[in-house]
Amino acid sequence: MSDKVILDTNLWVYLYSKDAIEKYEKVNTLFLSSIESLIVSTQILGELYNVLLKKKFRTQAQAQEIITQLIAGFDVTEIFATQVIEAIRINARYGYSYWDSLIIATALQSNCNILYSEDMQHDQLIEGKLRIINPLL
Repeated sequence: MSDKVILDTNLWVYLYSKDAIEKYEKVNTLFLSSIESLIVSTQILGELYNVLLKKKFRTQAQAQEIITQLIAGFDVTEIFATQVIEAIRINARYGYSYWDSLIIATALQSNCNILYSEDMQHDQLIEGKLRIINPLL
Protein backbone atom coordinates (compact mmCIF):
# COMPACT_ATOMS: atom_id res chain seq x y z
CA MET A 1 0.00 0.00 0.00
CA SER A 2 1.40 3.40 -0.93
CA ASP A 3 1.71 6.27 1.48
CA LYS A 4 -1.05 8.88 1.56
CA VAL A 5 0.48 12.23 0.72
CA ILE A 6 -0.49 15.88 0.75
CA LEU A 7 1.20 18.77 -1.05
CA ASP A 8 1.56 22.15 0.63
CA THR A 9 -0.10 25.00 -1.27
CA ASN A 10 3.12 26.48 -2.64
CA LEU A 11 3.87 23.24 -4.50
CA TRP A 12 0.45 23.36 -6.17
CA VAL A 13 1.21 26.95 -7.16
CA TYR A 14 4.38 25.83 -8.96
CA LEU A 15 2.26 23.42 -11.01
CA TYR A 16 0.03 26.23 -12.26
CA SER A 17 2.29 29.28 -12.39
CA LYS A 18 4.35 30.27 -15.38
CA ASP A 19 7.41 31.05 -13.26
CA ALA A 20 10.11 28.84 -11.71
CA ILE A 21 10.44 26.18 -14.42
CA GLU A 22 12.92 24.08 -12.39
CA LYS A 23 10.52 23.97 -9.46
CA TYR A 24 7.63 23.18 -11.80
CA GLU A 25 9.54 20.21 -13.26
CA LYS A 26 10.43 18.78 -9.84
CA VAL A 27 6.92 19.23 -8.47
CA ASN A 28 5.32 17.85 -11.63
CA THR A 29 7.46 14.70 -11.39
CA LEU A 30 6.47 14.35 -7.73
CA PHE A 31 2.82 14.99 -8.58
CA LEU A 32 2.76 12.34 -11.30
CA SER A 33 4.44 9.76 -9.05
CA SER A 34 2.04 10.49 -6.15
CA ILE A 35 -1.20 10.92 -8.08
CA GLU A 36 -2.83 7.72 -6.79
CA SER A 37 -2.19 8.52 -3.11
CA LEU A 38 -2.65 12.29 -3.15
CA ILE A 39 -5.21 14.10 -1.04
CA VAL A 40 -6.04 17.80 -1.00
CA SER A 41 -7.75 19.88 1.68
CA THR A 42 -10.34 22.60 1.34
CA GLN A 43 -7.79 24.97 2.91
CA ILE A 44 -5.26 24.22 0.17
CA LEU A 45 -7.90 24.65 -2.53
CA GLY A 46 -8.83 28.07 -1.16
CA GLU A 47 -5.22 29.17 -0.78
CA LEU A 48 -4.36 27.99 -4.30
CA TYR A 49 -7.33 29.83 -5.80
CA ASN A 50 -6.32 33.00 -3.95
CA VAL A 51 -2.66 32.86 -5.05
CA LEU A 52 -3.52 32.08 -8.68
CA LEU A 53 -5.65 35.23 -8.81
CA LYS A 54 -3.58 37.51 -6.57
CA LYS A 55 -0.34 36.86 -8.46
CA LYS A 56 -2.19 36.89 -11.79
CA PHE A 57 -1.04 33.39 -12.73
CA ARG A 58 -4.55 32.63 -14.02
CA THR A 59 -7.81 34.40 -14.79
CA GLN A 60 -10.77 33.94 -12.44
CA ALA A 61 -12.37 31.46 -14.85
CA GLN A 62 -9.13 29.49 -15.23
CA ALA A 63 -8.56 29.38 -11.47
CA GLN A 64 -12.13 28.24 -10.91
CA GLU A 65 -11.68 25.47 -13.49
CA ILE A 66 -8.44 24.32 -11.83
CA ILE A 67 -10.13 24.09 -8.42
CA THR A 68 -13.13 22.28 -9.92
CA GLN A 69 -10.83 19.75 -11.59
CA LEU A 70 -8.89 19.15 -8.37
CA ILE A 71 -12.13 18.57 -6.46
CA ALA A 72 -13.30 16.10 -9.10
CA GLY A 73 -9.96 14.31 -9.37
CA PHE A 74 -8.73 13.89 -5.81
CA ASP A 75 -9.82 12.88 -2.35
CA VAL A 76 -10.75 16.21 -0.74
CA THR A 77 -10.69 16.50 3.02
CA GLU A 78 -12.68 19.24 4.70
CA ILE A 79 -11.59 21.37 7.63
CA PHE A 80 -13.56 20.83 10.84
CA ALA A 81 -13.35 22.23 14.36
CA THR A 82 -11.26 19.25 15.46
CA GLN A 83 -8.53 20.22 13.00
CA VAL A 84 -8.62 23.81 14.23
CA ILE A 85 -8.04 22.65 17.81
CA GLU A 86 -5.32 20.25 16.66
CA ALA A 87 -3.68 23.05 14.63
CA ILE A 88 -3.52 25.24 17.73
CA ARG A 89 -1.85 22.39 19.64
CA ILE A 90 0.62 21.76 16.79
CA ASN A 91 1.37 25.48 16.61
CA ALA A 92 2.22 25.53 20.32
CA ARG A 93 4.28 22.33 20.18
CA TYR A 94 6.21 22.73 16.92
CA GLY A 95 6.17 26.49 16.33
CA TYR A 96 4.69 26.43 12.83
CA SER A 97 2.33 29.20 11.76
CA TYR A 98 -1.35 28.54 12.38
CA TRP A 99 -1.96 27.93 8.66
CA ASP A 100 0.93 25.47 8.33
CA SER A 101 -0.24 23.82 11.54
CA LEU A 102 -3.71 23.45 10.04
CA ILE A 103 -2.27 21.67 6.99
CA ILE A 104 -0.33 19.38 9.34
CA ALA A 105 -3.45 18.71 11.45
CA THR A 106 -5.46 17.92 8.33
CA ALA A 107 -2.75 15.60 7.03
CA LEU A 108 -2.65 13.76 10.36
CA GLN A 109 -6.43 13.38 10.53
CA SER A 110 -6.44 12.12 6.94
CA ASN A 111 -3.83 9.48 7.85
CA CYS A 112 -1.21 10.93 5.52
CA ASN A 113 2.32 9.63 5.93
CA ILE A 114 4.04 12.38 3.94
CA LEU A 115 3.57 16.14 3.70
CA TYR A 116 5.57 17.68 0.88
CA SER A 117 6.47 21.29 1.62
CA GLU A 118 9.14 23.73 0.56
CA ASP A 119 8.67 25.89 3.64
CA MET A 120 8.52 23.49 6.58
CA GLN A 121 11.41 21.68 8.27
CA HIS A 122 12.71 18.97 5.95
CA ASP A 123 12.63 15.40 7.29
CA GLN A 124 10.81 16.35 10.48
CA LEU A 125 8.54 13.64 11.88
CA ILE A 126 5.33 15.01 13.39
CA GLU A 127 3.58 12.98 16.10
CA GLY A 128 5.56 9.92 15.01
CA LYS A 129 3.30 9.61 11.96
CA LEU A 130 3.77 12.38 9.40
CA ARG A 131 7.09 13.05 7.70
CA ILE A 132 7.69 16.49 6.17
CA ILE A 133 9.76 16.31 2.99
CA ASN A 134 11.07 19.19 0.89
CA PRO A 135 11.04 17.79 -2.66
CA LEU A 136 12.96 20.79 -4.00
CA LEU A 137 16.21 20.11 -2.15
